[in-house]
Amino acid sequence: MKEFIETYKQHKEEIEFFLQESIRNLGELTPHKKSEFSKLFNLFPSLELIYFTNKDTKIQTSANYYRNKIDEEAKDKNRSYLISKLEFKDDNIAFSTPYISIATRNNCVTVTIKEGDEIIFLDFRIDILLEKLNLLELNKPFHSLTKGFYVFAGFSMMILAMVTIGFSLYDFVYYVFAKSTISLEMIFKPIIALTLSIAIFDLAKTILEQEVFFKSYSKNSKVETKILTKFLSTIIIALSIEALIVVFKIAINDYEKMINAFYLIAGIALILVSLTVFIHFSNKKPK
Repeated sequence: MKEFIETYKQHKEEIEFFLQESIRNLGELTPHKKSEFSKLFNLFPSLELIYFTNKDTKIQTSANYYRNKIDEEAKDKNRSYLISKLEFKDDNIAFSTPYISIATRNNCVTVTIKEGDEIIFLDFRIDILLEKLNLLELNKPFHSLTKGFYVFAGFSMMILAMVTIGFSLYDFVYYVFAKSTISLEMIFKPIIALTLSIAIFDLAKTILEQEVFFKSYSKNSKVETKILTKFLSTIIIALSIEALIVVFKIAINDYEKMINAFYLIAGIALILVSLTVFIHFSNKKPK
């Protein structure tokens, strides 16, 4: 995800230093091939793939060693396209940029080591690596629980929004065919209901996007500002329509209560001014 890549880039030097020193302390990695690299997989929870290539031919000389399986089909593949993009340091270690692995379908970074006549590739899964280094808070049981709650709450809000739309349309059609007189209030009430339904549905959609389908692990003030702005804008529109109805009703029935309509419009204006000030300071770049 985007947050993983951004967090990795922010702490790139510390992460690379940690991996480099940890691997260096293990000594040569070739002897671990006998045990199918079980020690390495135990030491590095983020390690998900290991394979070897010949330094001269760039042909893969080993199978793909995963945590729980071995894939022999990857053997004898040409890996020159990977090696050509690497810049080895003096200690024969190179780091790739973050990418999505074709083999595992996860965001990973590859550590490449020259050892004798071979080049060793170690793929580390970024989210687990960041979690183990305390750069990312990711508790899977708690995440599953909160995700389930957001799924339930989000879809419930969507259902309620659609029920509100259905009820408002039913109420409008009922008054049109069952009542002999048509009033402005009868026309505006479904509009208010539809406007509020849009606000509820939009809020539910945002919750599902941010917390379920495209889970965000970092706080993004721009996203939060956008959510609040859209929601309050819809509420302001609904209140403005309601204020217009109140003005019409008072103008027709009782002018003495016009002050109540003024209070309502003044309240809406205060919300609008507050929202404008909030947007202004939110978009203001820190010096």
